[in-house]
Amino acid sequence: MSEERRDTSRETRRQRPHPGDIGRRVALRRQELGLTREEAASRAGMAPGYLRYVEEQPGDVDVGGLIRLAGALQTSVDELRGGQVDVPPGQSPPLARPELEELSADECRTRLRDRGVGRVAVPTEAGPAVFPVNYVVAEDDTIVYRTAPDAAPAAAVGRKISFEVDQVDDALSQGWSVLVSGAAEEITEAEAADLLPPGVVPRPWPGGERNLLVRVTPSGVTGRLIRAG
Repeated sequence: MSEERRDTSRETRRQRPHPGDIGRRVALRRQELGLTREEAASRAGMAPGYLRYVEEQPGDVDVGGLIRLAGALQTSVDELRGGQVDVPPGQSPPLARPELEELSADECRTRLRDRGVGRVAVPTEAGPAVFPVNYVVAEDDTIVYRTAPDAAPAAAVGRKISFEVDQVDDALSQGWSVLVSGAAEEITEAEAADLLPPGVVPRPWPGGERNLLVRVTPSGVTGRLIRAG
């Protein structure tokens, strides 16, 4: 990967909006009702510019504004605040008009780079098994994670495996997943240092001595997104 491509990718990630949970719920509900931002703002008695800020930026919304938005969007303050966030995953109902979209290769790579925990599927004597691992994406788009030689994720070495990351928003009944197919190999600390940016290394949450570095070279990457149609 060239330096120019890396810089462009990082700049894109910095510029992409990161709406807060309330903002995403407000935008989704507005879209479900078929309202423009101007129409919803008028109903709520607020400026369209402020509603845009609410939907696109991770800021707090004052209680009065939240009450007006709930009334304008025919919902409740509790729902906009994510009253269902403590419900076990997967229990929320599907969207009224869900849309399933295939992610492009570039979108898949961006989402891979934005995460830090993925799932590696490896063959075992009892059949395929899936294990969560902390990982980083190298400059050449390969995936690197650290484990112990006798740990289950080490079984990936020398095999063709699958690696998956996802994000699920139960409050909004939407989410995405990216699936990587590829070959896994053991690499040295020196090889990892050449692949990864300075100071960036996989840091397994379980801790302990984990001195086996595994590199997954993708041979195929696919992704899907579920959102409101």
